[in-house]
Amino acid sequence: MKNYSKYLISSALEEQWGLYITTAGYTKIDINQNYPPNNHHPESHAFNWDSGRILDGYYIVFISSGSGLFESANTSIKHIKEGCCFLLFPGVWHRYKPDTNSGWEEYWVGFKGTYANDLMQKAFNPDDPFINTGLNNNLSRLFHELLDLIQQAPVGYHQVIAGITLQMLGLMHAMAMNKAVNTSNTDRLVEEAKFLFRESIQEPDKIEHILKRLPVSYSKLRKDFKATTGLSPNQYQLNLRLDKVKELLANTSLSISEIAYQTGFESASYLSKIFKIKTGASPKTYRQQFMSSYK
Repeated sequence: MKNYSKYLISSALEEQWGLYITTAGYTKIDINQNYPPNNHHPESHAFNWDSGRILDGYYIVFISSGSGLFESANTSIKHIKEGCCFLLFPGVWHRYKPDTNSGWEEYWVGFKGTYANDLMQKAFNPDDPFINTGLNNNLSRLFHELLDLIQQAPVGYHQVIAGITLQMLGLMHAMAMNKAVNTSNTDRLVEEAKFLFRESIQEPDKIEHILKRLPVSYSKLRKDFKATTGLSPNQYQLNLRLDKVKELLANTSLSISEIAYQTGFESASYLSKIFKIKTGASPKTYRQQFMSSYK
């Protein structure tokens, strides 16, 4: 996924909703890269490790890869790693940064509102803002949906992304409440494999390379993955890519070449070939049929 950030301007309609989104984005920080890249953010959100910052809204920050440090006025310095979410609260000083020898990938969404105030005060604790979600496929899916909607900006999307953020908070709260519940190693590894496929949807890497992050042989994971999902890892990954292709064909004016690039296919011709085999229509025909149906 490409680095992306958006700061939204809210109207009275969004504010009346009770929970409205102020910003969202994704950033990949490479090894030894300076952090944060303040040139990508307004002055109100810029900070450095020495001074930290105070914000006036709530934020979910999800570290999907790498590791780093976090500190706030309510917590001591804590080392965090991939699969960790932390919450930022209005008026609370904080600072965080990735380890220089690992970098990290971060997703975030900021929000405000009267309902947000009531919910966050009752459901979450600024003295313990950490939630270990692991490499959770559902959380990744929700962040991707949210960022896709913000980029496409369809009519009424402000309320939809508020709903997606509520789903994130519900998922995080459930995990925090049930953190003592054990999940089988097989279920956890399959969930993490799904997560990695979604996170690497733009990369044309082979399955074996993507799954090197998991502590299990590919042959065993393939067996467990198919037993759990009914699909091989290759089939699951292809279906995920094709679903994304359909979404981009229906909701954007991107060329087939651009869509192939964004979904990990090696070329537009290869995408067209696979798409027709799997759906019975070429990408161009699929787009035309969708537009005709929509009209």
